Amino acid sequence: MNKFDTFFKADEIYKNGLRTRLNLAIYWDKNEPKFCMFKENKERIFDIDFSFVCDEIRAFLPHILGNLEDKQRLFEVRLFSTSNSLCLILLYHKSISNFDIKKEWQKLKEFTKQDFKLVALAKKEKLAYPNDLLIHKSNDIIYNFNYECFIQPSLQMNEKMIEFALSCVDDKANDLLELYCGYGNFTLALAKKFNKVFTTELSKNNVKFLEQNCKNNNIFNISYARLSDSEVVSAINKQREFNRLKHINLDEFNFNYVLVDPPRSGLNSCVELIKNYDNIIYISCSLKSAKEDLKELEKSHFLKKSALFDQFVNSNEHIEAGFYLVKKS
Repeated sequence: MNKFDTFFKADEIYKNGLRTRLNLAIYWDKNEPKFCMFKENKERIFDIDFSFVCDEIRAFLPHILGNLEDKQRLFEVRLFSTSNSLCLILLYHKSISNFDIKKEWQKLKEFTKQDFKLVALAKKEKLAYPNDLLIHKSNDIIYNFNYECFIQPSLQMNEKMIEFALSCVDDKANDLLELYCGYGNFTLALAKKFNKVFTTELSKNNVKFLEQNCKNNNIFNISYARLSDSEVVSAINKQREFNRLKHINLDEFNFNYVLVDPPRSGLNSCVELIKNYDNIIYISCSLKSAKEDLKELEKSHFLKKSALFDQFVNSNEHIEAGFYLVKKS
């Protein structure tokens, strides 16, 4: 099925966002490493057209393998580009205890004008020089995160996704409940539209960056807690008390908006919870699970607005989507 032949008619379709995140496998051909990718049927591709990648990564790619001294047992490279940072991650099938990361960084940094970060990973080993921090500016927000955070494949398309979320919020907004917030990708941009925001995320690494991003941007109306989606349900329904919520009184919030950006498995136990709120902004990375969630949500809400965001131009199926649902009167 073509990804645009979906189960609904999107109001907006955003196509061909250049990728700012790229993973490449390494294929060893007679002791010579080559970049390769895989088709959806797992077939290797060597003659890769990198026109789908942003300029910064595309310009840097030809210099990696020829200038990297320690290539033995290298099996994958990953690249992340932001508004001012470029991070190269090298994955090895060997110990990197003798890897001279500063020396490798000095050689490779000559081939980019961005703030260059180099990371080497092996089993239970990690080296980073000068660090692994990525900085990105978007919608007047300065975001800090690293490669361990979930980062949208195209930060250009991510801008459109944030704009979509902002367009769903009217001047009657009170407080926002957000689940699966990551490092604050949507949270920080949306905070200005609400009196108060309560947001949750399970990853300790993401929560650390969310806290830092709130301070860096002088945003003080966001409260956050490290909770899973099922724990959020228990907390809001007063089924269980959490020590992680001892500094937050949920009764002080007047939620009339909820934003969810769930994993591919969908909302699971959260579907019944979010039915309670007047406005639902649902960001999806899986149309299959979104279809099941929307079947349930449309019992209490109607779909007011939707959009598709194409971050995988070489895929026939994978696409991101946004839905705005409003409670039936």
